[in-house]
Amino acid sequence: MTIEALRQSPIAVLLGGSSAEREISLQSGQTVVTALESLGYAVRPVDPADADWVSRLQGAGFAFIALHGPGGEDGSMQGALQALGVPYTGSGVLGSALAMDKLRSKQLWQGIGLSTAGFVTLTADSDWQGVIDRLGKVFVKPACEGSSIGMSSADSASALREAFEAAGHYSGGVLAEQYIDGPEYTVAVLGDRALPSIRLETDNAFYDYEAKYLSDDTRYHCPSGLTPEEEAEISELALWAFRSLGCAVWGRVDLMRDADGRFYVLEVNTIPGMTSHSLVPMAAAAAGLAVPALVERIVELSWQGAQ
Repeated sequence: MTIEALRQSPIAVLLGGSSAEREISLQSGQTVVTALESLGYAVRPVDPADADWVSRLQGAGFAFIALHGPGGEDGSMQGALQALGVPYTGSGVLGSALAMDKLRSKQLWQGIGLSTAGFVTLTADSDWQGVIDRLGKVFVKPACEGSSIGMSSADSASALREAFEAAGHYSGGVLAEQYIDGPEYTVAVLGDRALPSIRLETDNAFYDYEAKYLSDDTRYHCPSGLTPEEEAEISELALWAFRSLGCAVWGRVDLMRDADGRFYVLEVNTIPGMTSHSLVPMAAAAAGLAVPALVERIVELSWQGAQ
């Protein structure tokens, strides 16, 4: 069956949802809806927060998942769509679940020797001072949230406990990750290739929710200023991290670089943002793909993988 078969029935764009990233998902979903409509596809927005969302999938031949966070990016929606017989964009159940869980992602990467920062899991009984003595300054984050939600830094036992309590409001556990002092990069993956890397600069303490989605002062460098050899290195590392989790079609890999020039993988996002501030459309533009072409390529690759 060819991609043209998708024009015979509506594409459901899943957006919104009930996670802490709902508002960003609504924006991403609208970007996708607009792009698909500009390409001549029939589009049906579907919000899983609505009671009748399953019935709204009836007659749809395909689903573009533009949901962020738990319930949309963690494998549960992917499993639901598979059970309903609706092919969808992006990674499958396993890749989605692993990538959403930062702790298990890092455990897997550590096991295969991929470069990732040191980390520990935190509980209410953690030795706060012992963690600081071992790792130094850390970033504390919920294991299963995105968009830097619930994330903060700590460089003392008291600050670490406060950061744990803040992150503990979200489900999925909490981890403390060793602070890497250096620039942050992101690499978008599309199919079997890495798009040009982007270097991020913010005046905030780190690239947090405000810097990602609200601030107009965040600086994005694409080209990122790396040499061709360094660009090849970060691309290879990003693809390794992406594939090792069983991810597919498209996504974004976030990395840091220390003072010695070594890159460290932070996390993989299987459904990155598609807003006006988002990074995958920016990287795609640097590779010569406008947003409609990017969206259609995601659909094509996903459709091919589902056949």
